[in-house]
Amino acid sequence: MTTAVPTNIITGFLGVGKTTAIQHLLRHKPAGETWAVLVNEFGEVGIDGALLRDGGARVREVPGGCICCVAGLPMTVALNQLLGRERPDRLLIEPTGLGHPAQIMSTLTGPFYQQVLDVRATVTLVDPRKLADSRYTDNEHFQDQIAIADVLIANKQDLCAQSDWTRWEALAAGASPPKALVERVRQGAIDPAWLECPRSERPLHHPHLHQNNPLKAPTAPVETLAFLPDGEVMARRVNQGQGHFSVGWVFTPDWEFDYDRLFSWLNGLSVARVKAVMITGDGIFSFNGQDDVVSVSELDETPDSRIELIDDKPIDADDVERTLKSLVA
Repeated sequence: MTTAVPTNIITGFLGVGKTTAIQHLLRHKPAGETWAVLVNEFGEVGIDGALLRDGGARVREVPGGCICCVAGLPMTVALNQLLGRERPDRLLIEPTGLGHPAQIMSTLTGPFYQQVLDVRATVTLVDPRKLADSRYTDNEHFQDQIAIADVLIANKQDLCAQSDWTRWEALAAGASPPKALVERVRQGAIDPAWLECPRSERPLHHPHLHQNNPLKAPTAPVETLAFLPDGEVMARRVNQGQGHFSVGWVFTPDWEFDYDRLFSWLNGLSVARVKAVMITGDGIFSFNGQDDVVSVSELDETPDSRIELIDDKPIDADDVERTLKSLVA
């Protein structure tokens, strides 16, 4: 009899550090185990998959909307491929930060996967600095991401002030039923042992929100822009939903960008979120920007360059594209 695969949802609002946390977990997984990640992004071009593959994970992506829309078809296709091909020792699922957790949990715990997946703790990351911002605290998706958490984690501990911790402690203390575990970390340093906490049925504040106000479904069943169409050297994709807008580009590897000018431009962007994996004259780098701070990491390889911008205001894609072209070395 096949043993059910231990499975965890790693959720949290846009820009909280989910991908960084999963990268940390992959670096600290038990030796000899194969871990798989099913990742969903709001944007259409798919950035997180490249970052997680660099950490050695088996990855499937569902970019461009909600992972479980259209009767769950995009999610189940990708999930079945991961389980069938990779036979992982553990599965991590990273939904988009703008998505609602209700339908994905329903799918994972439904009859089709009951004998296949052992669904354990849902881990929700929170940036305590955002608890003073009503755009977060009044957001129904944010509220239910916290409500569904078995393990509630304050990320970016090193960036928080005492007033942030006061709000965080009130949030954690007010959880009903209480969380199995409440922790603080920096840079997504989740202890893999926390994944073993049991999952509990937890009431959501807005259980029907997903059905009433879904994100747009992905434009392809599993992977969008896994490769550029034949003959194209660049592609642009856009998306919008839940009061946010995204625009992303993929460039063939012969586009080599000037690192200094690219980094300077990214630092000056006034958007809610920017992610990129870019080939530059100085090497291959990932860029991760939020709140006017851009972090950079060097990567070993990438088949192309990709960049995604997300904001709560429309983005002038033509202007951004002109700038990107001007940054070629």
